[in-house]
Amino acid sequence: MTLRFSSALGLALVVAMALSLLAGKVWLPLSAWDSADPRWLIIVELRLPRTVLAALVGAALGMSGAAMQGYLRNPLADPGLFGVSAAAALGAVISLFFGYTAQAWLLPTFALAGAGIAMALLALLVGRSGSLIVFTLSGVILSSIAGSMTALAISLAPTPFATSQIVTWLMGALTDRSWDDVRIALPLIVLGMALLAATGRSLDALTLGEPAARSMGVNPLQLQLLVIGGVGLCVGASVAAAGIIGFVGLMVPHLVRPFVGYRPSAVLLPSALAGALLLVVADSAVRAAPTVSELRLGIAMSMLGGPFFLALLLRMRRQLP
Repeated sequence: MTLRFSSALGLALVVAMALSLLAGKVWLPLSAWDSADPRWLIIVELRLPRTVLAALVGAALGMSGAAMQGYLRNPLADPGLFGVSAAAALGAVISLFFGYTAQAWLLPTFALAGAGIAMALLALLVGRSGSLIVFTLSGVILSSIAGSMTALAISLAPTPFATSQIVTWLMGALTDRSWDDVRIALPLIVLGMALLAATGRSLDALTLGEPAARSMGVNPLQLQLLVIGGVGLCVGASVAAAGIIGFVGLMVPHLVRPFVGYRPSAVLLPSALAGALLLVVADSAVRAAPTVSELRLGIAMSMLGGPFFLALLLRMRRQLP
């Protein structure tokens, strides 16, 4: 069942990516898919890297959300809970604050540095305890500190232009992304997803409880480091490439579980494919929407994710005894 569903998602993703190359304020006909046509450059240099990046970011956030929910055994867990996304955003904000954006690679580098520092701090705060409570609280603390420092940077921005740049970037979008952004994000996301894929068996064992998982040979500290490293790389690279795009990691695992079952390992790959599909479709929609200026992708996902989160919360409340 999982294999068939993943194959269907993969096919739908390929179709959605092909259609997204045509979508926009100006739709391109199939005749533009010819290297002799001048519109071919629009497809190859503008729309294709944006579509590939949407699929990468969606897959990274989807798998990160599935791993987080499996590890914390909490259906409301989200990759943003780690503090990595807030720290990566802070790194990017610092680069915008001081004007270190002359080169295309500077802002992503600062964002990745912020994510790396957050991962190191998280590992130090948790230590060798492996405690889920300490882990969760550490992530909340890091998110709070990074968020307050980001707000401080906005309030002290040296020019209105810098403030506008920071606020616009924090909204999250794939506008004006190029192959340089893909080259930066791709290896980090692939490595992060590989680390998360390696946690599947341990996450399955963890559903029986931590003592039972230990008796089955699961090393809690090793699992924790794999989750921190995998989610940190995926979320850090995603924020570096596209800014903050929320709710993907929360929504996608819930959407795929009815089709693949509730084993954490069975949810990882379908969540990655469904996350990629969701973000490719959403990015195509905001690009083609008949608005004066393009709606930011992060805002669109928040408009979609907010009601989903509320419906999920109400459903869980009704299930309580």
